[in-house]
Amino acid sequence: MSLAVVRTRARLGISAPEVQVEVHLSNGLPALNIVGLPETAVRESKDRVRSAILNAGFEFPARRITVNLAPADLPKEGGRFDLPIALGILMASSQLPAKALENYECMGELALGGELRPVPGILPAVMAASELGRNILIPSASTQESSLCSKAVVFGANCLLAATSHLNHSRRLEPTVSTSALELTTFQDDLSQVQGHFKARRALEAAAAGGHGLLFSGPPGTGKTMLARCLPTILPKLSEKEALEVASIHSLCSQEIPAWRQPPWRAPHHTASSTALTGGGSHPRPGEISLAHRGVLFLDELPEFDRRSLEILRQPLEAGEIVISRAHHQVTFPARFQLLAAMNPCPCGYLGDKDKSCTCTPEQVQRYRRKLSGPLMDRIDMQVEVGRLPASALLNRPDHAPECSTAVRERVARIREHCLARQGCLNASLTPQQLQHHARTENEEHQLLETIAGKLALSGRGIHRLLRVARTLADMERSEHIARSHILEAAGFRL
Repeated sequence: MSLAVVRTRARLGISAPEVQVEVHLSNGLPALNIVGLPETAVRESKDRVRSAILNAGFEFPARRITVNLAPADLPKEGGRFDLPIALGILMASSQLPAKALENYECMGELALGGELRPVPGILPAVMAASELGRNILIPSASTQESSLCSKAVVFGANCLLAATSHLNHSRRLEPTVSTSALELTTFQDDLSQVQGHFKARRALEAAAAGGHGLLFSGPPGTGKTMLARCLPTILPKLSEKEALEVASIHSLCSQEIPAWRQPPWRAPHHTASSTALTGGGSHPRPGEISLAHRGVLFLDELPEFDRRSLEILRQPLEAGEIVISRAHHQVTFPARFQLLAAMNPCPCGYLGDKDKSCTCTPEQVQRYRRKLSGPLMDRIDMQVEVGRLPASALLNRPDHAPECSTAVRERVARIREHCLARQGCLNASLTPQQLQHHARTENEEHQLLETIAGKLALSGRGIHRLLRVARTLADMERSEHIARSHILEAAGFRL
């Protein structure tokens, strides 16, 4: 047989489109040509494949070898095609059975000695192969990551010789056992460590229950960052589908996958560029907002971020995804994250503080706040001031210990389950049409909402976001109707 076809997967955003590696041997001067829009790392695979085949004890055909990566208009990158090219050459030269890979997909980078090295983006490829009922052959180093997909039949090989021994049935590999049942992470922070700040704690629980964005503002040292770090401790675990989405994104970046079913927590430094936040590059990679998908993106010292970087967040906050366009292709990464931010009221941090006077001029304060545009602030559902606590509240032992995160997380989980059963999404994601049905107000509450909207000069988006927060507050009290108190409290959560 002089023609062999091996199935594998490319990497395009979070998806893994199928690629057929077609290998043809013909008479002529010995050569190995790779076509099908390969980039540099793919073109260099011919040298890795040649050495790996020879060092594994096989014969490299002294013929003209043509490798086509179909479809031809899909960009191919990385060393993920080394293993399928090598296996295709062995099949085309009759050193492997012709139907050895009939129900298989494979990928992996080859070392010169024949060892298999892991490649990024294994998990999306494993998920796509499992949907078609195919087995997948990958490097052993990637089996722990691929085992998160419980439906997949995965075989891990540590070298080319082990892969060929499995395919010709001389020494079979054992399928990888799923290890998706992992426990939640043990957090160092806990709400029981937070003294006072009852309004901020209430806002934190409402943000967790409804998936709302939250901004803490106040003088330095008042506990804004400590409160923010408690948010992951009260978020319920993800569903298996959501956890696989999160793991797939981290797999693309070759980053450590968060604890199974644990919402991710990302806290980039304020010097992060716009590309680091949203993703990009010549071969687009996910940014921080995608790595925080289904979790929390915490921006500490919010006004210190570059204004252009912050403005890029506006569209993903609404759409839940980021579209990165390049000359030859367009990539969409999911970015349904919960924005959590903290800031000082002015450059020195003491504007409005009762105990310490502010040293900033009005121009400095205006310039500092101008870094946060109105449209961006309008997209943050809750904006809460965190004031300074008296020393007695911090040093004296309280009569009752503050509520711990475990108890709050159980309440949040019940509220989220109720919301998902009622409307299929969290309250923060309610559409205007769903708001009319699930956040309907009576005449008295409707008039109050109109009055508040006029006094706070709320935009249409601001009114909808206030209603979403009020819907969450009503759910926290197990009320099917939004009452006057819920609207007033939701308005109090906007500075």
